[in-house]
Amino acid sequence: MVGISDIFLSICMAVSFIVFLAPLPTFYNIYKKKSTEGYQSIPYVVALCSAMILIYYVLLKGHMVGVIIINAIGVFIETIYIVFYIFYAPKKAKVQTIKLLLLFVVVGYGGVFLVAQFLLKGAIRTQIVGWISTAFSVCTFVAPLGIMRKVIKTKNVEYMPFLLSFFLTLSAVLWFIYGFTMKDYVIYGPNILGFTLGVVQMVLYVVYKNKKESNVTKEQKLSEVLQNHVIILEDGKELTQLTQEQIIDIWKLGTLIYSEKLNASAAEVDNNRPNIQTN
Repeated sequence: MVGISDIFLSICMAVSFIVFLAPLPTFYNIYKKKSTEGYQSIPYVVALCSAMILIYYVLLKGHMVGVIIINAIGVFIETIYIVFYIFYAPKKAKVQTIKLLLLFVVVGYGGVFLVAQFLLKGAIRTQIVGWISTAFSVCTFVAPLGIMRKVIKTKNVEYMPFLLSFFLTLSAVLWFIYGFTMKDYVIYGPNILGFTLGVVQMVLYVVYKNKKESNVTKEQKLSEVLQNHVIILEDGKELTQLTQEQIIDIWKLGTLIYSEKLNASAAEVDNNRPNIQTN
């Protein structure tokens, strides 16, 4: 007979599955642009390693088959993401991602498995693997901090999808409740941090979303203004009609140059300002 705990576990698994699928729009953008641009691979590498270690922990402890199933699905999906990322990433990002895979999966997970399997026994083995699994789960939630920093710096939420932040937060709440009822700190412990960081991400999205929309509106208006204009170079040659992407790139470059000149002018004024001494 199916109990309430089984139903709740099914809900947790369903939400986690949505979390695993949440980056799909990100990878669709990568596919369209044929480039990973400002997207990072570390969240997917860390999530892959975390899921692998959690599976090993649950196998050692026994029971919680649902946790094994959803994390096995997660391992499969995260692997696809990473392969897709490497395919479209520039050379530097490819090398960095491969190094991360070697560090987290080969050295990290491989080291944990070999040490635990051959040097540890009984309950102490399960406990140590549990603590390591907790640490990696925390890393999974900490991994997006780099993206959050980028959002604050650029005031652009393009690389931090709202749906991913929302479902991460919801998943953290559900797994915290499940882990707490099962009295398993490995399940509920990291999700406290996951909930906190998820809320912070959603707040950042709300704060900077309007600024992103403002920039998009400016880009669209500029595109409309320049759509039928011809740019004449110094040697008299005419540029062919610009595409919308080229117009947007020119607008961004002009904004950057203007901002740098403005900052330079302000610095020059400060340097030339006379020193006034008071007795």
